[in-house]
Amino acid sequence: MQSALDVAEYFLCRVDRDAGDTISALKLQKLVYYAQAWSLVLRNEPLFSEDIQAWAHGPAVYEVWNHYKDYKHTDILETGPCESDFSEDELEVLEEVWNTYGELSARQLENLTHSEQPWIEARKGLDSGAKSQEVISHETMKSYYEKYLVVEA
Repeated sequence: MQSALDVAEYFLCRVDRDAGDTISALKLQKLVYYAQAWSLVLRNEPLFSEDIQAWAHGPAVYEVWNHYKDYKHTDILETGPCESDFSEDELEVLEEVWNTYGELSARQLENLTHSEQPWIEARKGLDSGAKSQEVISHETMKSYYEKYLVVEA
């Protein structure tokens, strides 16, 4: 099993910086979240073991935040090695997430996660800006997103 940081690195390597594309820590967190959610739906297993917490600005993995915290609200410029040890089915999930969510802005992704049941449920009873370390459960993610799975005939 890969780590959440491995998933984050994958997305950082997908950014076409030559074309002027960028990625912020906020956007990166949401992509990591969606990768976990869709892995639970499509593979019936998580991509990584770290918890996803329901922070005020949406789902977040503490370890990813801690690694990139110096960037604050600026674009992340660093990338590690772009070779990965992901399996073929893991790469299919990552590519699907990138192709589906990668063109959305950080704010669009934040708004999207704020409208979806897993984040809402984990923050139940909290003010919109309140800090939280409540974990978004795998069960909640899987049951919510599998409703949106389109199966080709």
